[in-house]
Amino acid sequence: MITVHNQGDPAVVFLRPRPFAKCSGRLVLLPLLPYKTPPKPLPSEVWTKVFGYLFDEYRVTSDCQNKSGLVASRTSLLLICKNLTDIALPIFYEHVHIYLVSALERFTQRLYVAEQNWDSLRRIPYSTPGRWVQTLDLSDLQCSLWVEVCHIDNLLTRLFPLLPFVSNITLNPSITLSQRVFDCLCGRDGNNRLRYLKGLKLNSPFCALDERLVDLLRYCPNLVELECSGPGLEGPPPDLTQEAEVEFDGAARTLYLPRLQKVIMISMFSSPVMLALLHSPLPNLTHLTVTPYDDISIPTSLVPKLIEKHGPVLTSLHLYAPKTWPTMLFPSPTTLLHTCPKLRHLSLENPLPTLTICSIYPKHPLQILSIPRPDPDFLTVLESLLPKLPALKAVRSRDVRWLRAGMGAIAREAGVQGEMHDWKRRLGRRGIHILDADWQRSLN
Repeated sequence: MITVHNQGDPAVVFLRPRPFAKCSGRLVLLPLLPYKTPPKPLPSEVWTKVFGYLFDEYRVTSDCQNKSGLVASRTSLLLICKNLTDIALPIFYEHVHIYLVSALERFTQRLYVAEQNWDSLRRIPYSTPGRWVQTLDLSDLQCSLWVEVCHIDNLLTRLFPLLPFVSNITLNPSITLSQRVFDCLCGRDGNNRLRYLKGLKLNSPFCALDERLVDLLRYCPNLVELECSGPGLEGPPPDLTQEAEVEFDGAARTLYLPRLQKVIMISMFSSPVMLALLHSPLPNLTHLTVTPYDDISIPTSLVPKLIEKHGPVLTSLHLYAPKTWPTMLFPSPTTLLHTCPKLRHLSLENPLPTLTICSIYPKHPLQILSIPRPDPDFLTVLESLLPKLPALKAVRSRDVRWLRAGMGAIAREAGVQGEMHDWKRRLGRRGIHILDADWQRSLN
């Protein structure tokens, strides 16, 4: 008879003799197979890394899949077990990307209800979903009716105070926010953690929203990137007297933004924000994107002064004009290479300026030059500058694409394609690549 006694770990197996044996006793039998120890549970830090990789993969593939199916797949990861749900929930709420107004409404209501259920014992960081949100992306928010715009404005007024740890806010530039939304942004806790503020839309120059935006930037010393757009010439430009008064007030309202690296201001020729940045030291500013204006056609334009003030520290300068923009009225400055001696990437707009470099000026470190379309007159200007541009490696045509393989030789040499091939032949001798809108390699 064999009996198994679970006395401790591992189990002990005994052999008991039959009842008619001459002597009684027990013999210890060793188990044939070694005892398998149970696996040790993974630490919570490892599971946090695993769920971080999974949610990152879902976020990367979000543009290639159906949005409802993607959200369902993300939610299914929270239903594995209770222990893993406690680990995955903070990562689930860490990056929020909302596409529909109804989803924004449900998200706001979820955070508001969680905020109301607080008690005095749970008032610690990350105790509610609002404390877990670090990125709020509304750039793809679909909105077509004015009623929806008002509803979004009400939701954001309730939502922003519930996100004290958010560091990246991306709004939809087609949706103009009201002043009370900016008031909520200015008065909320955690503005010192804000690093990225993108997608802001301003109605008109020198409006109340511009002033509130300056006040908001005053409480964001760790801001790294700022992106906003204005109305362009849709509204009447301010007169010179108003500009003088604003400049006098703005000179004393400098901003402290020591970490600001990237500024994008589209369709703006003058505003209190531009004025405050003009009078503020920005030691780490490396990228600047503005719509080209000259101070001759628009005397109140601050774009040339902004480039001249911060040009010595820039490594990337993009002059961008919307497609509907009358670019012929606003030429780019011809002294960009003088005012920006550290520039590595320069993007120009039409009409292409006649860039100049002084003969006594040292060699410029420009590496990439971007233009809308190839122009034979500008090619002559560029060839005259090549002795001063030894580091130039590529010239990109943003609005042109190479013809696909299989097209005839006549089509390749006609029109813009022929001009591109001419640039390729003449600049290729100096080792300069000609790239198209897709940054493809030069044609063989």
